[in-house]
Amino acid sequence: MSELLVLRAQEGSGLAFGQLVELWQERLWRHAYRLTGREAEAWDVLQESWLGIGKGLKRLRDPSLFKRWAFTIVTRAAVTRLRQAPQEDSREPESMERFAEPEAETLERDLMLHNLREELRRMPRADRVLVSLFYLEQFELWEISRVLDVPEGTLKSRLHRIRQTLKERLERKSHE
Repeated sequence: MSELLVLRAQEGSGLAFGQLVELWQERLWRHAYRLTGREAEAWDVLQESWLGIGKGLKRLRDPSLFKRWAFTIVTRAAVTRLRQAPQEDSREPESMERFAEPEAETLERDLMLHNLREELRRMPRADRVLVSLFYLEQFELWEISRVLDVPEGTLKSRLHRIRQTLKERLERKSHE
């Protein structure tokens, strides 16, 4: 569906572009939020990104690459914003409730999810972005490599290290 909307928007259809925004707004905002850690900054990044997407859409030769292209634009806009106003990687986001799962069925599962979210928040921003793109947005490693401009082998190593670190920390917490 995205490909058809991209083609129509490239032909100048404002309606098609509006539908693209509707279709991708939430996922792109979540990505911007994970990168910036602040709701207001995420909205600013997203607005700036949609302007860039609108201006550059006609140059996108393969409509099937829209997802990767749009995520790349959001990533670069967020990185630019973060460089202009550097902040600590470890700061706690304003509110993760927007992405909270429904009530957990058991106390044990609830505690495990709480611990996992806590550990994810403590992760360096670059690791959170990688985890987000791989597990939440379900990008393939080769796509993440192009979005983040990082070699695929490096990403594999980082994912392995992140999983090991998370496993060790969660096991340690469960024994406490």
